[in-house]
Parts: sequence; structure tokens; C-alpha cells
Amino acid sequence: MKDIAEAAGVSTALVSYVLNGKEKESRVGEEIAKKIKAIARELNYQPNHLAKSLRSGKTHTIGLVIADISNPFFANIARVVEDEAKRSGYTVIIGSCDENASKSWDLLNVLINRQVDGFIIVSSEGSENQIHYLKEKNIPFVLLDRHFPDIQTDFVATNNYKASYDACTHLIRGGYERIGLFAYKSDMYHMKERIRGYLHALRDNGLPFESDWLKEIRFEYLEKEVKAALDEIVSSEPKPDALIFATYGLAINGLKYLNELRLRVPSDLAIVSFGQAEGFDLYYCPITYMKQPLELLGQTAVQFLIGKLNNPDEGMKQILMEAKLVARESSMIKSHVELIK
Repeated sequence: MKDIAEAAGVSTALVSYVLNGKEKESRVGEEIAKKIKAIARELNYQPNHLAKSLRSGKTHTIGLVIADISNPFFANIARVVEDEAKRSGYTVIIGSCDENASKSWDLLNVLINRQVDGFIIVSSEGSENQIHYLKEKNIPFVLLDRHFPDIQTDFVATNNYKASYDACTHLIRGGYERIGLFAYKSDMYHMKERIRGYLHALRDNGLPFESDWLKEIRFEYLEKEVKAALDEIVSSEPKPDALIFATYGLAINGLKYLNELRLRVPSDLAIVSFGQAEGFDLYYCPITYMKQPLELLGQTAVQFLIGKLNNPDEGMKQILMEAKLVARESSMIKSHVELIK
């Protein structure tokens, strides 16, 4: 900074104002600010972030803990969070816990030791104690996509009940009456809400619930249990004429196995899924899906967290966002499917 000040013929204080983005509040002229920035670039000036953090008590880093980086939904959320944080001068350190609470705890400890300013967390099952710990330690955080209704926290999530209700209602209006659901076997609130929405849509439309058509799959045995569940579904009598997949991972494994069984979509089974990814476009029959507002989810989570970092006394913020049904050939109206047959 001293070298830049000498080259520009100004004080080091003036250089500090400009390089820290405070030229307007310090009333530094536009031309001299441009000159200082140009000289800084020529001299390849790099700020000492460690020194800055020691001075300010902030590292301007955010820890992002996501459930499963292999899921395109979470990979895209991570990109949105990173872009939004960068706009506010924050760097994001990302970790994936693979739906494992123990791994999530390890990641939190590593990031706490790295002195991140706060967290954005996609919670895994059994991680409630971790959320209580962050609250007790007054570490700022926002829960993203998943939250615990019994723990008062800031969160940004999708209205999973309504999304599932809308998915099931869409199939019913298309003439499908025997609708199954593939969900994860989980106590997580978002998954329970997806099951609840499905059940209430059947009830409200006067359709019976068949317990054999609700398949709850363990994440750690995903491929094996999806295959077993589909074998049971297609051999049942009567068999479902439509399926809802509660996650992208369930859908991809299900669609792959339907191909192996030589079952056609939608003539043998109509399909609606949660999650959005290119895989749904590349399938021979484009898949109807519930489009979650991932950009808005990620951006809002960052904004909520930075608001808390700038003002620790800011009140709690909780928001549910609506998913939108994107209807495509996989859930074509049943009468049209019959005509094609």
C-alpha cells in the first residue's frame, strides 16, 4: 500500500479507503480512485486477508454444508450460494455430508476451526443436536431446503406439502387413479411433508390409499431397494398407473430400472418427480417435475445470513417458497395415452 501511495502521490490512508471500497464515504475523487486501482493492478497488489480478519474479527467466509453434492439440485444450489456470496464480498467453503449426520458434525467442526463467519446448512437426518450446538454457541447460521419444525431457526425452504399435493393432483386430473409414491425412509420434516401432501391429495379427490404403493427407500441402499420396490409394484394386482418420485435420485434409479423391465413411460406408468436436472430432458420421454425455486432459495439464504452477520440482533426469518409443476410427456392425460396405444 505504501508503494501504491508513492506511485499515486497520495497518502496510504487514501489508498486504504479506495482498496477497501470506501472511496465514496471518504469523498475520494473518481479520477484519483481510478488511478489508485490501476496502479494496484500494475503492482499486482493482493490484500492480506489474515491481517484483515485479525483486525476486523471477520474472515468473510461462509461455510456451506450440503446433503449430497452428487445430486444436481444441491450442486446447483451450491453454485447459486457461491455467486450470491461473492457479490457481497464473501468466499464460500463447501462440504458434502452425504446424508450422514456424523460427517456433517465433522464438517462443522473443521469449518468452525477455519473461523468461518457463519453457516448455510442443508441438514441431514439426526443432526438436530448440531443445530442446538450452533444456537448455544451463537454461531450465525441459516437452514436451507430442510428445517426442523421443533427448533426455532432461520430457514429458507420449499413448501414440500403443497408441491407433493400439486404433483398428485396433476396426475389425478389427468385421469390417473392408482398412484404410487417413492420416498426416502426418513424422519426428516421435508420428506414427511411430501408424503403428507400425497396422502391428502388422494383423500381430497376421493381416491383410496394403498399402503403397498407407498415405498420408503433407505438412502444407503438406494439402487437395490428401488429395484425391489418396482418389482413389487409391477407385479401387484391391480398395479399403479402412475408414480411420483419424491427426489431426483429416486427418479433416476427408478427410470433406469423401468428401462431394464422394458416398461414404457407413460403408457405403462405415468411419472412425476421432484428435482430438476438435464437427465429429465435426455430421457426418451421428457419427465414432468416439480421445479423448486433453487436460485431464489440459494440467494435468499445468503441474504438472510449476511443480514445476521451485519446485525446480530436482527429478528428470525423463515420463508417457504412455492414449487412449480412443469408438465411434460411423462404425465400425459391418460385418455391421450390410450389413443396412442
